[in-house]
Amino acid sequence: MNEPLHDNIGTSAMNFRTSDLCDSHAGVVRVLEPKLRSFGGRRTCDGPIRTLRVFGDNAIVRATLSTTSNGHVLVVDGGGSLRCALVGDQLAQLAIDHGWAGVVVWGCIRDSVPVATMPLAVFALATHPLRSARLGTGVRAIPVTIAGVAVNPGEYLYADDDGILIAPRRIEA
Repeated sequence: MNEPLHDNIGTSAMNFRTSDLCDSHAGVVRVLEPKLRSFGGRRTCDGPIRTLRVFGDNAIVRATLSTTSNGHVLVVDGGGSLRCALVGDQLAQLAIDHGWAGVVVWGCIRDSVPVATMPLAVFALATHPLRSARLGTGVRAIPVTIAGVAVNPGEYLYADDDGILIAPRRIEA
């Protein structure tokens, strides 16, 4: 079995620590409540945000991750549901193949063992073996709220082992 990659290489050329970004940009960054866990082979990511709101249906998650990305982070508001998984190893591979920096799921993922070996940052509340429906319901590119923080498309996300931050624009420590 492959060992998880768990490197600390961000997706941009910039190295960062969320704690340093909090110190340097107090009052600018918004910090998500520490409820999400890291499941991906990459433990850090940063990039511009794209958002989705879905509930128990991952068809538009698949469609979105099938589009080309230049290091974006997909933030999926799954309503905090623990009823089924919205992302698994197949969708993680789509994200890798299309250049996504990471996926943040306000809900569950599955296939956590293979996802842990993949070069992608994946954050979620928990794991669940049941896959979601594939009906195509949901909304793209809207403001969402996850872990107590409003997240808007086009803002920037920074994530590492200390937490996840949202900034209105790209920032440096």
